Amino acid sequence: MHLLGIDLGTSSVKAILMNEQQQILGSSSQALEVFRPHPGWSEQHPTDWLTAIDQALQALQQAHPQEMADVQGLALSGHMHGATLLDAQNQVLRPCILWNDIRSYLEAAELDAKPIFRALSGNIVFPGFTAPKLVWVQKHEPAIFTQVHKVLLPKDYVRWWLTGEYASDMSDAAGTAWLDVAKRAWSPELLAASGMRLEQMPKAIEGTEISGYLHPHLAERWGIKQRVIVAGGAGDNAAAACGMGTVAAGSAFVSLGTSGVLFAATASYLPNPASAVHTFCHAIPHTWHQMGVILSATDSLNWYAQIVHQSPAALTQALGEQLKAPSQVCFLPYLSGERTPHNDAKVRGAFIGLSHTDQQQDLTQAVLEGVSFAIHDNLKALKAAGTQLERVTAVGGGSRSHYWLKVLATTLNLPIDLPAEGDFGAAFGAARLALIAATQAKPLEVLTAPKVAQTIEPETDYIQAFSEAYQRYQQLYPAIKGASL
Repeated sequence: MHLLGIDLGTSSVKAILMNEQQQILGSSSQALEVFRPHPGWSEQHPTDWLTAIDQALQALQQAHPQEMADVQGLALSGHMHGATLLDAQNQVLRPCILWNDIRSYLEAAELDAKPIFRALSGNIVFPGFTAPKLVWVQKHEPAIFTQVHKVLLPKDYVRWWLTGEYASDMSDAAGTAWLDVAKRAWSPELLAASGMRLEQMPKAIEGTEISGYLHPHLAERWGIKQRVIVAGGAGDNAAAACGMGTVAAGSAFVSLGTSGVLFAATASYLPNPASAVHTFCHAIPHTWHQMGVILSATDSLNWYAQIVHQSPAALTQALGEQLKAPSQVCFLPYLSGERTPHNDAKVRGAFIGLSHTDQQQDLTQAVLEGVSFAIHDNLKALKAAGTQLERVTAVGGGSRSHYWLKVLATTLNLPIDLPAEGDFGAAFGAARLALIAATQAKPLEVLTAPKVAQTIEPETDYIQAFSEAYQRYQQLYPAIKGASL
């Protein structure tokens, strides 16, 4: 038996081919483009996702024809919160409004002011969530709103294309602000409070359930000879957690990707909206997770690298291997606003404390430290929500910088584990969910953690200095709040 895992990322689609022993046999990636027609807007054309997935799977078929012929299970991972609007003929009504689009910040505040949302969804209604996007469409694009037959999250639009079924897994659905997260079911009350109806939602299922079967014409196109189940899958962070084996209570990872995520699995529903922590369903039954999110992690370093015409790798390598005392310059990584803990769509980033003596390396150091301090904000928020962590595993592109990990470990005062060589990301997590759905295996037997290749310990000589630098950092958000245009 062979399985496919497909991760619909913001910047690319990645598909992996895996055997029943969980060995990755091949992978293929295709780039995607984000469109920003106005400041604060972020959109993609859903047809671009389908083209990219088709190209990725055709590449796998050409490289591994025998293995692709034996594929029997598939699952999807995808970026969360996006609003893909279909009419009664399943035509896309407008470009998908993405997770990092903040146009609906006023609508989010209106919904969040209704106590029912925090009470049932367990979360603040953030501007990036799906519900306020639909309220925005109702206000600003009423002709489109009246035609909305189904609202699908990005990967669930792909699922409809693959199977003809409307379905969404619990982990992704929890990020809409329409799910009763404790009951793991759509809430008619939350839908009605934002002008929506239950029949406009896809069926809510667990990530390990079978949602449908791959259309025969697509199977033929990709050289697949078997009947292929399509599992529920997961939102991207829950899928990454499945890839990392972060499913047992107390296990955690930190992701240094485009956004930054501190993710902890929990065995029960532990909401604390006041901390701005996301409390979502996990991708496996009877499991939840808490998650702190910053909107610009490696995005901050990429932004700075572009300005100084250097690669991110070159900038971090120039800092050397030995941890340095914190920079006197402080960077606030609020390039697209911030989620945890501030829930502020309008705040913007800043360098504070610049002087004539500062060089490029000082600013690079400040960017890495600023992102790390923002993740420390997330750690504090998780603690306030009742989650205590003893260590975390690092994933994402930023984790390739050992200097950055030293900064982060010392800032958090937690050991950071690096997994052994391998691909343990969201596409792998999706393939694992496909394996569980296809074989009815026990989730915890499949979703094991990778071997640890290295542990980055906090550097005791610098813990106090980074603690003091973090305290300075904490004083800056109140000082700039409301100052952005």
